[in-house]
Amino acid sequence: MHKIADFIVKNKKIILILNLLLLIPAIIGFSLTKTNYDILVYLPSDIETLKGQSILKDDFKMGAFSVSLVDNDISDKELITLENKIREIDCVNDVVSINDITGTTIPLEMLPKKFVDHVSTDDSKLLLITFSTGTSDEETTDAVKEIEELSSSIKVGGMSAMSLDMRRLVESQTFTYVLLAVVCCLIILMISLDSYIVPLILLGNIGVSILFNMGTNIMFGEISYITKAIAAVLQLGVTTDFSIFLYHKYEAAKKTKKANDEAMSEAISETMTSVIGSSLTTVAGFLALCSMKFGLGKDIGLVMAKGVVFGVLTVLTFYPALLLMNDKLIQKTKHKSLIPKFKFIKPIVAKGYKWIFIVFLILLVPAYLSQKNTSVYYKLDTSIPEDYNYSIVSKKLKEDYGLISQSMILVNKDMDSSDMNNMIDEINDLDGIDSVLSSDVLVKYGISSNILPSKIRNILETDNYKLILVNSNYEIASDEINEQIKNLNTIIKKYDKNAILAGEGPLMNDLVEITAIDFRNVNYVSIGVIFLIMFFVLRSISLPALLVMFFVLRSISLPALLVLSIEFAIFINMGVPYWHGTSIPFVSSIVIGTIQLGATIDYAILLTTKYLEERKNGKNKKAAMEKSLDSSVSSIFVSAMCFFGATFGVYVVSKIDMIGSLCLLMARGAIISMLVVMFIVPSVLLLFDKLITKTTLGFKKGKTV
Repeated sequence: MHKIADFIVKNKKIILILNLLLLIPAIIGFSLTKTNYDILVYLPSDIETLKGQSILKDDFKMGAFSVSLVDNDISDKELITLENKIREIDCVNDVVSINDITGTTIPLEMLPKKFVDHVSTDDSKLLLITFSTGTSDEETTDAVKEIEELSSSIKVGGMSAMSLDMRRLVESQTFTYVLLAVVCCLIILMISLDSYIVPLILLGNIGVSILFNMGTNIMFGEISYITKAIAAVLQLGVTTDFSIFLYHKYEAAKKTKKANDEAMSEAISETMTSVIGSSLTTVAGFLALCSMKFGLGKDIGLVMAKGVVFGVLTVLTFYPALLLMNDKLIQKTKHKSLIPKFKFIKPIVAKGYKWIFIVFLILLVPAYLSQKNTSVYYKLDTSIPEDYNYSIVSKKLKEDYGLISQSMILVNKDMDSSDMNNMIDEINDLDGIDSVLSSDVLVKYGISSNILPSKIRNILETDNYKLILVNSNYEIASDEINEQIKNLNTIIKKYDKNAILAGEGPLMNDLVEITAIDFRNVNYVSIGVIFLIMFFVLRSISLPALLVMFFVLRSISLPALLVLSIEFAIFINMGVPYWHGTSIPFVSSIVIGTIQLGATIDYAILLTTKYLEERKNGKNKKAAMEKSLDSSVSSIFVSAMCFFGATFGVYVVSKIDMIGSLCLLMARGAIISMLVVMFIVPSVLLLFDKLITKTTLGFKKGKTV
């Protein structure tokens, strides 16, 4: 470690220049990395619903479709002109209106009222636009934007329009997120550190590591909009304490070393082991997300794990160079730290640790049950503000046309007509089914296939499949529609075992089922991985002994106790929405436990490491705990407040509910974990002192003082 530290200090100017030069490709990589605004694409590719989407794209040339609205105040001639202009836009496959279905042979008034009510009202009519590219492809959303710009008379709906509005939201707010996180952290650091210039250097260093991280995302091709929105904020929140730790070590070393270079070398040596060890739990927490079948977990996990690695690298190389180059300025801007000493915690813990532990046990079960019963929602368009185009169109489609959620059934083209009619009748008999449309249904309305325009036939039939459009009265991702989808699948499989149910409703049903399993599995994986890392960080057991004694309780006591303490903090955090009677987005419910565990277990490790050191030095358990709290609480407070500041500000300003909710959970989780580590972890360490000291590898207690 000393040789590496000496090399870093000796080559500080080269390191400084190299990092600044590397910013050029990082910025280029960041600008070239695409952003995906449709999280449904992260569903496993082998599920039947996505196979249906592939058939729609390949056979029906329907990579995406939009049910749009056209004002009735434009003439038929103007509508035809508008349709032709839309068809000229790249990746638009076709445009269909009621006029295309009826042509000139069937007056609209002759059609059944139920059919007309689903395609036209007094002030608007429906327009179906199909795209050759996927729902969230950049080409598709660009095409939607062009359509909107063609005329004020058309309003585009559908998933692609939602992706476009989400893109607008993210692009308009991401900079605000980062700026607010930086300002909040800067205020906290200005108060807590003893120099006005160090917080600027510290944040500049983290800014470089964030750019390195975001720039290297080009290797993935694209990242989700959720990852893009929170990555910088989250990286800032979880890596700030690395920089604080190095700075404190550097200032301490300067008191015993003659030269600043020597002091920095010693600081890097002492910091390297602890920071790398500390970062492992955070990296492990993020990588645990990669165990999810839902690909969004891998997207967030890889980007954030990489971000922590870059955070460690810059803290140990670029940051020391910045501190050494600006040392004189740092000394000139020195001031007294304004954070409290938290002296009131020591007597509370020393005298009441048994009572604190009893309260912990009493609250553990209700906290667990509360988080387990917290309501979760899956409706993706909840994040779109009501004044955005997608929300306006969706509301009008729902109120004027009864179009709430649609599914598409793909059946064999050669299905017997009687079977087809029987199947459609059964579908119509299901609760919540509003309407069913297919070429066979159009025949009932007097529109036979021989008079149906070819472009309509191409939408409803191919050489291999027939397409049946089903409109439901139930909201997407609701329990009612999920049950309806199960019944639909039962019916269609009875008539065609190879039939496929596709569309947004079935995709959301798959999302609910898959993420429910992911939620359980990712928590187990994150706990297990972090548990194993803590064996070595806290030296609770050696690797050879681990293989023999893994299931022996006394060999795993310390990691188990600390993980349980942080899990308790997670239970409380996740249980708060239950007591408030609010719902949280499904993404938050899946990733917050892993993020909070990985990011805040470091607080418990820091306090525990200090405690074990004091016990080894011969102090009795109460004296050791008081000393540990003196040396750790301030660091834990600053780290937690930076994490809180970086995320809470985003929650306050975010218009995207999914991101705002996730940031609120992270901000609240940082505070709850901090309080748990300040009060409950000390009580656990004091109460289980004998068990811990006996099961810690290499622990030799000095003479008690």
